[in-house]
Amino acid sequence: MALLKVKFNQKKRVKLAQGLWLMNWFSVFAGILVFSMGLFLKIELRKRSEVMDNSESHLVPNSLILVGILSCAFNGFAGKICYDSLDPAKFIKWKPLLKPYLALCFVFNILIFFVALICFLMRGSLDSTLAQGLKNGMKFYRDTDTPGRCFMKKTIDMLQIEFKCCGNNGYKDWFEIQWISNRYLDFSSKEVKDRIKSNVDGRYLVDGVPFSCCNPSSPRPCIQYQVTNNSAHYSYDYQTEELNLWRRGCREALLSYYSSMMSSMGAVILLVWLFEMSVMVGLRLLHTSLESISNPEDPECESEGWVLENSLKDTFKSALENLKKLGKFNQVEAGAEGAEGEEGGKPAITTVS
Repeated sequence: MALLKVKFNQKKRVKLAQGLWLMNWFSVFAGILVFSMGLFLKIELRKRSEVMDNSESHLVPNSLILVGILSCAFNGFAGKICYDSLDPAKFIKWKPLLKPYLALCFVFNILIFFVALICFLMRGSLDSTLAQGLKNGMKFYRDTDTPGRCFMKKTIDMLQIEFKCCGNNGYKDWFEIQWISNRYLDFSSKEVKDRIKSNVDGRYLVDGVPFSCCNPSSPRPCIQYQVTNNSAHYSYDYQTEELNLWRRGCREALLSYYSSMMSSMGAVILLVWLFEMSVMVGLRLLHTSLESISNPEDPECESEGWVLENSLKDTFKSALENLKKLGKFNQVEAGAEGAEGEEGGKPAITTVS
């Protein structure tokens, strides 16, 4: 029994073709939207590429751009087929191409669904690349005189101000690295010497943070140096008092920003996938309804259209059998080639009379 079997007359076939033509052009615009989303996400990721460890995160925007381009191409072609199907003379030239085209559409819809899943599942990969990238970026914060790294201080400061964050996981991350350049340290000072000597790696570590970690909404002037020294500030307890520094780490802030963006894009891609699936089903019904016309000279006669010629179970069984036959055919060919090789390798025997 055929799956989704529908009876059509001339009027219904025309309406289906016109509706599919319109839906295909809507899908072209959806493809342009997907392409634009991928381009926008790629630009946003490139803005913060200095604080990202690798390029794995670009898999999502690259996939969106590819899906957008393919969607415009596939749906533009399908729109032409639907338009020509209104004229039987024009539709004849598309008949041999429809089955391969529908197979490609099926593969394309699998790709769209896969891209939608990637949008939801890339959080873990993005988390690791941000964690390592921010860690490296903070290490280079002080290298304002080093070619290739002189921009890192500005990048980190602008990032912390824009996203209202501090450090990688929190403000205490700045305590573990030397973020003040040696050119601004007085090495004749006893305090500087003592701090450098007290560190195994000879780094100048302080319990302070860059100015960009300060929260301008705090009523108290920013305490960015000697953050853990209660006696250095009047009426201050860093363990109990609400600090006037951003508490959220930049990794969490960036992850939340990109994850919400990718999740929204994933939801849009799922809607596009549902729309593309409905277009593919409609095109299959149109194809079968036109092929099953009993009298091609009478275009007004009734016909039947279906999605699958047999039931889903029977179609699956038939596909498995075809795969098995293909496998057996390959084995037979391989066996025949081996037998020919053996025969060719046998020495020629001559008899002497």
